[in-house]
Amino acid sequence: MKFPRPQSLNGLILVGFGLVALPLLIAVVWAIVNLDRLAAQSEQLLTTGVSTAENNRLLAENVASLERVSRQYLVLRNPDSLALLRQDLATLEATLDDMAGLVEKADTTALATSIRAAARRVVNTLTQGSLSDDAAANAIASFTTLRQRVTRLTTITDTFIKTELVNMLERTRHAQRVSAWQTAALVPGTLILVLFFTLLVAKPIRQIDRAIHQLGRSGFSKPVVISGPTDLEKLGQQLEWLRVRLLELAQEKNKFLRHMSHELKTPLANIREGTELLLDGAVGELEPQQREVTDILRMNGLKLQQLIENLLSFSAWQSKNEVLTLSDFPLRALVIQVAKAQRLALKAAQIQLRLDVADIVVNADRDKMRTVLDNLMSNAVKFTPKGGVVTIRAQRSATSFVLEFADSGPGIPEDESPRIFEAFFQGTTEQGGHIAGTGIGLSVVLECIQAHDGSVELVNSDEFSGAHFRIHIPQKRKIEHPRIAANA
Repeated sequence: MKFPRPQSLNGLILVGFGLVALPLLIAVVWAIVNLDRLAAQSEQLLTTGVSTAENNRLLAENVASLERVSRQYLVLRNPDSLALLRQDLATLEATLDDMAGLVEKADTTALATSIRAAARRVVNTLTQGSLSDDAAANAIASFTTLRQRVTRLTTITDTFIKTELVNMLERTRHAQRVSAWQTAALVPGTLILVLFFTLLVAKPIRQIDRAIHQLGRSGFSKPVVISGPTDLEKLGQQLEWLRVRLLELAQEKNKFLRHMSHELKTPLANIREGTELLLDGAVGELEPQQREVTDILRMNGLKLQQLIENLLSFSAWQSKNEVLTLSDFPLRALVIQVAKAQRLALKAAQIQLRLDVADIVVNADRDKMRTVLDNLMSNAVKFTPKGGVVTIRAQRSATSFVLEFADSGPGIPEDESPRIFEAFFQGTTEQGGHIAGTGIGLSVVLECIQAHDGSVELVNSDEFSGAHFRIHIPQKRKIEHPRIAANA
């Protein structure tokens, strides 16, 4: 069963705050009401206790005054004493009336009634017209019983007040325990609610973050799906529209690159063929100056061909149409072959090439590795100053082989190193040569190496002053092959 929930992010947040605050609000209201009730009961108990103590004192004084006036009346037999006797009886009865509520709560109504009746009997006896000595003595003697009853009444009421005070303290402690248990229950419950609504809000936000990260890395193939509040789902739909549009633009760009590269290859092939015919003397021997110019044309034709091949390779990798053709071949021979193709550029820049490549046989795509070597060599020649050194090293282990390229150029600035493998990124370092690069050479290198499940990294070391690239390519099987001569 799917429970209804707010459609917007603001509504979800408001409901979350409401559900989190509601138990706390209920607990606070309960505590306020309970404390107010306890405060009222405490105030009432305090008032009752004070009035009870005062009434108990007055009741004892009234009985004592009634006894004293009774004794005076028996001696004086004057009307003033009789009036005082009746006044003290009225005062005693008024005190008992004030204590009526407490007396009823303490279940001592009978005792209070007996005190009232005994006091009236004494007064009625003393105020009779013919009072015998025995009756007077019995009336005076009854004050002993009357005092005992008053003492018992005050003791019972005091005990009742103390009992009520103990009960009040127990109710207060009970309220404290209930509040403590409520707090103990509310804290984990509130944390669970907070976590629940945080997950409800965080899930679509994480989806949006992943989608934006995916778009930022040119990952346009995976659809953007955001589930959650309506406004976040609308944002996900906008991101999906942006993904589709970027995918269309990327496809149009790759299509343009493929068409442009194919269109350029035909005239470039004619230019290269004409240059080779001139160098071979097909139209006659060239003079030294003419041969020098023709060599420059040939060298720049090769550079243009490499740039076009890079564009084609980049376009193929982007459209996922490139397939590896694995074979076993000697790596040193391929390195020398690439170096020979670059000899004019190396000679023109007076760059020394140092090879430390072991006679190893590797299993890889030969054409892709040639593209890697061509691009790294061209990159090294481009940024190495005249008289500099380019170093190529390679060695093999049982599970992989390592290829290193290094130069003595200015190196790559630290702030640009994270972006050097991005397509069409060109750093601020000044390049050599007459033809500027496209900025996809290292991107093509990365694509070729990753297609082999390998890795390429920029190494920071003190061994070389310029850029230092290290390539690892795993070898899935051990190749037993005899050593091959360097010039093979």
